Amino acid sequence: MRKKRRNRQIVVAVNGGNALKGMFLFMTSLIVIFVLSGVLTSLRPELRLSSDSLHGIAGELPGDAFAHLLGMENHYFASELPEKDSFQLSRLSLKLATSINMEDPRSFLGRELPGFAQYDTEILLAGQGTDYTNMPAESPPPSKVMEKEKEVNLAEIENKTKKEETAPPKHSTGSKKVVFIYHTHNTESYLPLLKGETNPDNARHSKANVTLVGDMFGKALEAQGVGATVDKTDIQARLNKDGLNYARSYDESRPVVKSALAKNKNLQYTIDIHRDSRRKKNTTADIKGKSYARVAIVVGKKSANFEENYKLASELHKLMEKKYPGLSVGVLSKGSPGDNGVYNQDLNDRSLLLEFGGVDNNLEELRRASDAVADVFSELYWDADKVSSQSGEKKKQ
Repeated sequence: MRKKRRNRQIVVAVNGGNALKGMFLFMTSLIVIFVLSGVLTSLRPELRLSSDSLHGIAGELPGDAFAHLLGMENHYFASELPEKDSFQLSRLSLKLATSINMEDPRSFLGRELPGFAQYDTEILLAGQGTDYTNMPAESPPPSKVMEKEKEVNLAEIENKTKKEETAPPKHSTGSKKVVFIYHTHNTESYLPLLKGETNPDNARHSKANVTLVGDMFGKALEAQGVGATVDKTDIQARLNKDGLNYARSYDESRPVVKSALAKNKNLQYTIDIHRDSRRKKNTTADIKGKSYARVAIVVGKKSANFEENYKLASELHKLMEKKYPGLSVGVLSKGSPGDNGVYNQDLNDRSLLLEFGGVDNNLEELRRASDAVADVFSELYWDADKVSSQSGEKKKQ
């Protein structure tokens, strides 16, 4: 007799409540991830989560390396690459493995000396003779109360700041003040202005200081038809009054800039005037037989407006190199851990920090530099104004 087959059926019991809970948790997780992603990407750049290591890797890669990667997928991009590829994998690998940059000797000591990293100024565009062995440097902080100021060399100031008659400019902003000049480290001075002073660390004064350069630069801009306001707020006095140290200087100058931008809607550019602490051989250029104080352009890498400010700085540097070869030290970027790295350049997307000369430069060299920078800056300004006017006309049509 044949045994009867039994039909075996597998019954799976599914708890509907648990399934719904699982689906609910899954959907909730997706929504939370979506919302968090949106919040993180919508934050201001300085508040976003970031990795210095990844930024360092991306910053080391040249532009043509990215084009090469794109060219692997689309040969059109590869066709635009230069014949000689500047991307060196060995150099990048060495830096990633050891943090040593063969072009920057400071990287050999960066991890060994405490606090050395705050001097990691980066050269974005180098001027003539500028490299990592002769970088601009900050002067030591001044004493809180400068009671023993050296006597001012009045003859130097009176002879070199006399107003010279110039022909009226071809273009003018009229009564509009479009440039705001201020001085965060307002007590930075120059040895030729101080009688008997030879120590570069003591090149400080409450009156005879970089505000004189700001005056000359402002007048030079006005002579080019570009309206400028020169602010002489004594930031050092504010620091002393509030009991703050020198490192808080940019915190004290910040309200000054914010107030200027709020009061004058015509303001387009903000320029902070400083000076270098290096000696004359590094801060002076001979241009057509005349001595000029060299000018360094500093852009804060921590600023939310870094890209826009760097674009302006690079245009200014390139035109300076063309019209006054050797005048520009270059475009430098600061923003290492412990450094300010913003310099109030987040308040305006057309902000610059200009260092005019060093401790040994005299007012005649500084005046020539002021006139030259004003000449170059005004050319950029009027070119930008022309482009802006033309685009405005097209929109109206």
